[in-house]
Amino acid sequence: MSRWYILLSETIVFFSLFSGAIHAQINASPERPNILWITSEDTGPQIGCYGDKYADTPHIDSLATRGMIYLNCWSNAPVCAPARTTIISGCYPNSLGAQHMRSQVRLPDSIRMYPALFREHGYYCSNNSKEDYNLEQPVKVWDESSNRAHWRKRKPGQPFFSVFNFTTSHESQIRTRPHRAIHDPEKVSIPPYHPDTPESRQDWAQYYDKITEMDQQVGQVLAQLRADDLEESTIILYYGDHGSGMPRSKRWLYQSGLHVPLVVYVPQRYRTVVGDLYQPASQNKRLVSFVDLVPTMLSIMGSRPPAHLQGKAFLGKFAEGNPEYIYGFRDRMDERYDMSRAVRDQRFHYIRNFMPHRPQGTFLNYMFQTPTTRAWHKLFEEDKLTEAQSAFFRTKPAEELYDIESDPYEIHNLAGSAEHAMTLSRMRDALQKWMIEIRDVGLVPEGEVLERSGEAAPYAFARQSENSSYIPSLLAAADRASMPNVSVEALMADRTSADSAVRYWVATGLLIRAHQEKDRKTAVRATRAMAGDPSAYVRAIANETLARFGGSPERSMAINSLLELCDLDEHNLFVALNALNSLDWSQPSKIEIGDKLSKLPVRDKNFPQRYQEYVSRMKERITNIAK
Repeated sequence: MSRWYILLSETIVFFSLFSGAIHAQINASPERPNILWITSEDTGPQIGCYGDKYADTPHIDSLATRGMIYLNCWSNAPVCAPARTTIISGCYPNSLGAQHMRSQVRLPDSIRMYPALFREHGYYCSNNSKEDYNLEQPVKVWDESSNRAHWRKRKPGQPFFSVFNFTTSHESQIRTRPHRAIHDPEKVSIPPYHPDTPESRQDWAQYYDKITEMDQQVGQVLAQLRADDLEESTIILYYGDHGSGMPRSKRWLYQSGLHVPLVVYVPQRYRTVVGDLYQPASQNKRLVSFVDLVPTMLSIMGSRPPAHLQGKAFLGKFAEGNPEYIYGFRDRMDERYDMSRAVRDQRFHYIRNFMPHRPQGTFLNYMFQTPTTRAWHKLFEEDKLTEAQSAFFRTKPAEELYDIESDPYEIHNLAGSAEHAMTLSRMRDALQKWMIEIRDVGLVPEGEVLERSGEAAPYAFARQSENSSYIPSLLAAADRASMPNVSVEALMADRTSADSAVRYWVATGLLIRAHQEKDRKTAVRATRAMAGDPSAYVRAIANETLARFGGSPERSMAINSLLELCDLDEHNLFVALNALNSLDWSQPSKIEIGDKLSKLPVRDKNFPQRYQEYVSRMKERITNIAK
């Protein structure tokens, strides 16, 4: 054997051993903290350490006395799957096309779920146990994701990233009966937008009961950490996944839906790693949101967050300055289509409703199982509510602006206030800039964005070079459609656009104007030319306008057109779901629908299971209310 070959072999062995030694040294380094996330479902800041004296949460409160409380944390989305999608991807789901509740879209190859990033750094990643992401998942996301997943299964000396998620406080548990009461319903504080009914008191008190039960579970995990002598080598985060499961909290872009508790504990040995931004036993007013969590964890590890992450690190080596704004989004909730966006600063909260003709309290199967919702809606129908309480079931304004310092329950809309005109303009501009910057694909109908993306991810579709000006132009069309001061004539300039998404917004704008008596005739007349549009999504909205606001012969033709669009043998699930929404708003009679609806299929085999129940829900709803 030649001398050079022996030398080369020895060199390879040396560098292999050297690399392995370095890898082992990195894994054992005290600068690589363990990370524990404890999360609870449907939990707003109704926690003792946030000043809620009705709450009973000793374990979270104890963690807060040693850690830091973030007073202004948003979940970005007010419902679980989109909120979790934000965290797992480190991106706003409305830039991924994954913002709709229980959707399932493709990620581009350039973006990976965060456990992959941490596993590359030698971490053992466990999730106990809910996932619920609106994304197609690779074969392996976690080292283990199950109700038995635990840091204790890692290799000796290996750092861990462990998540424990508690469902005890979930919306479904608020309404579960029978229930053993802990909190006195007579002492609960009822927000002014809810009527003070026995149902409201029972549900709110039971929510606090479940928070107390959840807190005990938090205590058990922390006790396990202490038992393993890991408390002083583990950075701990506790947070809720969005606001409470009560109506007008979960699913809605108010503070009650987006504002969540976030408590961070950093042991003494890692204080130099997180920097001066962390102060134990303190409160922090910085604006943070879920999109910031992954960048922050990477920053704490000393790893620069990848450029595609859309949040800002708030601790660690790569922490960024205090943001001026944080953002929220809301699109399809289960079987119901809607679209709103939100932004807040330290004082003001702005909500932009792109479908103001759809009431906040639209019937939603799951939400209406809560006793408070049913009692609240009954009182609305009986005209027994205050203005603040009735607003939930009425059409909503295109813009909402709230001073959350003086109006924490957000019942006084300042969007029409001359005094706050400059604030309104500033917040509106900030929101539009954000939507353009992240390429908000929520402006395109759900099914259509998937069709246009083809084999590519919606994220990649929105970033194709030829689409560089697409989102700004589409946002302008959506603005014209949904703002009340734009005339029908101004809308009609886009009626013949080659882009079906633009025409969708024209049809939506005409429907919005048909709700106003002064514009109704003009809007209906303009809509007639769109009832046969090549796009099924445009046809659904146009035929809703004609069914609701046209004459009798026109209504009959429009109802039949909507029924045809509901047929899953002829159209895909998204077309059918859009048409079913429009059909429901048209309130067809039993004579009008006959047995046509009941004979239509309810499943589309071309789509994942996550989508399948929504068509049947809408069919059942329409059939039950038809008279």
